[in-house]
Amino acid sequence: MSRREIHLEAAIARQVRTDIHGRVSDAPPTPPDSAAPNLAREVDELRRLIEYHNDRYHALDDPEIPDADFDRLFQRLIELEGAHPELRSPTSPTQRVGAPPAARFATVVHSRPMLSLSNAMSAADLVEFDVRIRRLLHSDEPVDYVAEPKLDGLGVELVYEMGELVVASTRGDGVRGEDVTANVRTIGSVPLRLRRSANGPAIPSRLEVRGEIIFPKEAFLHLNQQRERDGLPTFANPRNAAAGSLRQLDSRITATRPLEAFCYAPGEIDGDNLPAHWDFLEALRAWGLQVNDESRLCSGVDAVLQYYVDIAARRSELPYEADGVVAKVNRFDQQKQLGEVARSPRWAIAFKFKAQQARTRILDIVASVGRTGAITPRAELEPVSVGGVTVSSASLHNMDEVERKDIRIGDWVIIERAGDVIPYVIGVEDAAKRTGSERKFQMPEHCPACGDAVVREEGAAVYRCIGLSCPAKLRESIRHFASKHALDIDGLGDKLIAQLIDKGLVNDVADLYDLRHEQLVALDRMGEKSAQNILDAIAASKSTTLERLLNGLGIPHVGERTAAVLAGHFGDLAALEAATEESLLEVREIGKETAREIRAFFASEQNRNVLRRLSDESGVRPLAQRRETDGEFAGLTFVLTGALSEPRDLVARRIEAKGGKVTASVSKKTDYVVAGPGAGSKLEKAEKLGVTLLDEAGLAHLLIHPPAPALDRDE
Repeated sequence: MSRREIHLEAAIARQVRTDIHGRVSDAPPTPPDSAAPNLAREVDELRRLIEYHNDRYHALDDPEIPDADFDRLFQRLIELEGAHPELRSPTSPTQRVGAPPAARFATVVHSRPMLSLSNAMSAADLVEFDVRIRRLLHSDEPVDYVAEPKLDGLGVELVYEMGELVVASTRGDGVRGEDVTANVRTIGSVPLRLRRSANGPAIPSRLEVRGEIIFPKEAFLHLNQQRERDGLPTFANPRNAAAGSLRQLDSRITATRPLEAFCYAPGEIDGDNLPAHWDFLEALRAWGLQVNDESRLCSGVDAVLQYYVDIAARRSELPYEADGVVAKVNRFDQQKQLGEVARSPRWAIAFKFKAQQARTRILDIVASVGRTGAITPRAELEPVSVGGVTVSSASLHNMDEVERKDIRIGDWVIIERAGDVIPYVIGVEDAAKRTGSERKFQMPEHCPACGDAVVREEGAAVYRCIGLSCPAKLRESIRHFASKHALDIDGLGDKLIAQLIDKGLVNDVADLYDLRHEQLVALDRMGEKSAQNILDAIAASKSTTLERLLNGLGIPHVGERTAAVLAGHFGDLAALEAATEESLLEVREIGKETAREIRAFFASEQNRNVLRRLSDESGVRPLAQRRETDGEFAGLTFVLTGALSEPRDLVARRIEAKGGKVTASVSKKTDYVVAGPGAGSKLEKAEKLGVTLLDEAGLAHLLIHPPAPALDRDE
């Protein structure tokens, strides 16, 4: 940790005293108000100097003054702002010490979805990607790509208006993220105000820039060593440390963590006239935002492959974790022409590094019970370092995998970290070297957590505990039920859930709504006000939506997205509860396994009893949602193909909002095919079947002027 970062920790304490007492307790007396104009000028000059030297230190890696001189400038500004609160500003460098704790993170909707990248796992995949790009661009010439390390951190979006940072949010689900503005303000490499350059490009009135928050490897080691000394749990890897640091409700804690931000992609930009991605990166540098110095402009796929080889060879020397290389088509007009497919841009790809491996021995295999009651075998290992991370356990996925690989307790095995994150057992190193002391693992007949029977689903590899009161399943089920994207019961954390179960107060999610004030105040570390806050949050959760409730119930294979699809199709819980497996299979995105799990869930008498108690006794009645079949596009089926100017998910949601159905394949039941550049076989099939063809302008017109109600068609 540098002296500058150490100074920041001391500044936090001073800032807190300032917040409490109105001035820094150990600062000298400040001159009377007659000096106010001069003080204001001094404050402005201090801010300018600090931002200038901060930029030299973080963005340019070329400091002009010693840390001690920087510290004196920073300390003087803290003293002046502490003694004169009217001179404080949200863009002041002192705001990097963090704000008082927030109750929770607000939600930010990204104006343009933050897409994920498709992966290339081999050089052949990357070459195939390049061939596809040139075919779609109708070009025989080499394509220019921008290549850069794929950072293993937390994706964020920064929004600047008139050059000032106004919002910072996490990637979230790509459409909605969490507002972490207060925390991002504490990161030294994120300018609070963009740098204006006489010779550089003009700063847009609104700039949305995407990037990655990372935790440098050396700082990560120091942090874990300190946490060990303090008796605190250590972070598993730098990415977890970055995510945990950025999502602190108390941004003053974030300020003590030496996070770094690297910017690499645009969102919406007002007045943008930059022709290419490389020009965009150069503009970011000019505006004071940190761009990875390892980024390269490559002419053709061979140059990208060589870049990959170079970065992979220096991977361990990089100051941050990287799990691959990203290649992006350089020209923005070509990116727009290529468009997106599903949730990934066609014009970019991530070429992942080969997973890192290590050899170790299996000490034991234990049965682990998950939230849905699924029981999976987990290998307990002799601790081994894999890519700089100590691994002591790894998932064996299911019994079919254990038997297929013939993995036994006592075997020497090869461990791999998938994506350099998740450890798993590839297989036995050499079965011929077994000594005879190795033992096969048998799945228990009774749940290790509750003792109830364990059954294997017909035709599936999954074993499940059937006990509805299983404490292992119950704890996770309640946590999931109360989580942010489910019933959103604020304050119902792991420790409180554990107490509620241990005291016998909660045996299923419906019991939450029977809790009384006197029961809660009797729990450890639960005061009168905290108990009332919990009861208020539980009461507030009764007003919810169907998709939140479905997500919260923990039905196997039903997460946020599937819950939203089901809610949009059926409209209310009673209709879904009565649905047959056949009718479920007619719902977009619902496959056989998911339909079977949903049907089995609602066929359970115990589950129906819990739902009845939630509805009739507790008053949890989700609002009925507008069914897809109720809109102006009711009965109409659309297919999207080719490169569209917007992500297909976004276009599909507009169609579905009017009751239309979006499918993946063209058939005689298809009413419209929306085709962009590069449309292939689907367009040809639509022409043969006489399906109405639309371009994006045609779809936009149809959304505004819907057709007359569709007539029923013959099967």
